[in-house]
Amino acid sequence: MAKRDYYEILGVSRNASEEEIKKEFRRLAMKFHPDRNPGDKVSEEKFKEAREAYEVLSDARKRASYDQFGHSAQDFGGMGGGGGFGAGMNFGDIFGDIFGDIFGQGRGGPARGSDLGYSLEISLENAVFGKTVELTVPTLIACNDCGGSGARKGANPVTCQDCAGHGQIRMQQGFFTVQQTCPTCHGKGRVILDPCPTCRGKGRKRHNKQLSVKIPAGVDTGDRIRLGGEGEAGDPGAPPGDLYVQVQVKEHPIFEREGVHLHCEVPISFVTATLGGELDVPTLKGAAKLKIPAETQSGKVFRMRGLGVPSVRGGGTGDLLCKVLVETPVNLTAKQKEHLQEFENIMKKDNINHSPRSASWFDKVKQFFDDLKS
Repeated sequence: MAKRDYYEILGVSRNASEEEIKKEFRRLAMKFHPDRNPGDKVSEEKFKEAREAYEVLSDARKRASYDQFGHSAQDFGGMGGGGGFGAGMNFGDIFGDIFGDIFGQGRGGPARGSDLGYSLEISLENAVFGKTVELTVPTLIACNDCGGSGARKGANPVTCQDCAGHGQIRMQQGFFTVQQTCPTCHGKGRVILDPCPTCRGKGRKRHNKQLSVKIPAGVDTGDRIRLGGEGEAGDPGAPPGDLYVQVQVKEHPIFEREGVHLHCEVPISFVTATLGGELDVPTLKGAAKLKIPAETQSGKVFRMRGLGVPSVRGGGTGDLLCKVLVETPVNLTAKQKEHLQEFENIMKKDNINHSPRSASWFDKVKQFFDDLKS
């Protein structure tokens, strides 16, 4: 029976890259491996077929010979010693290369320090104008006594004998050569025989770090400020982690924030709303004059430009939006009530519509009930 084309076996084109060839062989090997299909002769044959194809196509010299002469290249000795495709193959190396990333192949290096998070609550004023704040952050720093090595002063870590300093050990599992992290040195390649008494061989110790953090103007709840290298110390030779300051802006008794704009409610009297006037309203920059035109209705919003929040990501400053609320007088005396009633009677006698919104609303209500009747 004629042998199948190696490219066809792996399901790749003749100009496929080494990475594509490796990827397809990995997929087929995982699918048809005898350990996954015990007693299945068909799967076993497909596995051997894929293995043979990969052994040739993954080798540049053998692949070039196969591309020129096909399967007959073995007659010229062009694809390995012994005149056959499988001669001299080291399947342990093949599978170590293909599946190493699954089983932890590769030396473990010094680990980078962990990132830290810090929740910072600030006032609205500090969020709007920015401020430098002092933080106390509990973290891990390199031990001063051992310089972060973990070994007693004057001593040094030694090469791990179990993995010869590689950080990984090889294990044979059937067709697979598996590499895993060395359990003795935990992938570091070195062990500490005489640990530092201060950090007990850890190379790091607890410390409350004092930091000055500049809060930029315009930050809002949910914003994060990254301080590079201010996280926990890493292993010797590895960089520290980062510190992320999470901002939380406190509620304000007067203002509500909406993006770059501020909102506030301003109570005004019935007389001011009717006749107009001028009020002192609060802003984050101090008191400001707000002119109330005559006949202002409750709920009217006045915009005071540039008195909001600067954009932390660039752009202009927002506005302050003042919503006026007309207050109904309370705790009136009998005389005051009498004057109000006289005012109401005068309003009714002059046949002038002094409440356009009320009149319009009653017209709509009347029309609504007429429609229901019809």
